[in-house]
Amino acid sequence: MKRDEITESRDNMKIVALQAPLTVARPVRADLDDHMSKPYLARALAAPDMYHPEGTKEHKHHHLSVMQQHVAFFDLDDNGIIYPWETYGGARALGFNVIMSLLLAIVINVTMSYATLPGWFPNLLFPIYIHNIHKAKHGSDTGSYDTEGRYMPVNFENIFSKYARTVPDKLTFRELWSMTEGNRNAYDLYGWVAGKLEWTILYVLARDEDGFLSREAMRRCFDGSLFEYCAKQREAYYKTY
Repeated sequence: MKRDEITESRDNMKIVALQAPLTVARPVRADLDDHMSKPYLARALAAPDMYHPEGTKEHKHHHLSVMQQHVAFFDLDDNGIIYPWETYGGARALGFNVIMSLLLAIVINVTMSYATLPGWFPNLLFPIYIHNIHKAKHGSDTGSYDTEGRYMPVNFENIFSKYARTVPDKLTFRELWSMTEGNRNAYDLYGWVAGKLEWTILYVLARDEDGFLSREAMRRCFDGSLFEYCAKQREAYYKTY
């Protein structure tokens, strides 16, 4: 092989372009194959990472996509439809106060309902149909869900290689904010706001005593098992006291 061809064959696997400084500032993981099988394969039923290659073992998927699992906690009567009062009830179960739960129910159901409806006509009860939740996926996100609601391990792992500067597997609120800024797509105002709102709520819910949002909390948020865990912990606490 000629020298130029050898150089080209080596270059095609590089993760940094010297004329694009952001590729240096926000590196991607190049070693994921050493930690989990096929990290670039979209997972329909589980949300694995390099420390949990099989996902959340104790979490039952019920053959829902990972994105469907993410919202299923709020389907309190288990009929596949989430009404605003169910969103409110789910938020209360997670420990949010009455005002915050009411605001979440209004914002979430009003903004997401129409995209998930089975027909063209709006429903003033603002139901969210879990079967169609993939249609409510907004832009300017991490890419950890694909457009069909599957989970992309490689994009989840890249959150930490790109933005975790203080602790390798945790993010501060400033780092979360930087992530939402880095994920912005042009002219996508709804996606910008939705991304910041979602991650801020998760930070409030699951940050640790040192003010970090852990990788595990984030991963389990994607498959919804975090919500089940938080609700059970809160219920156990109130039964004890």
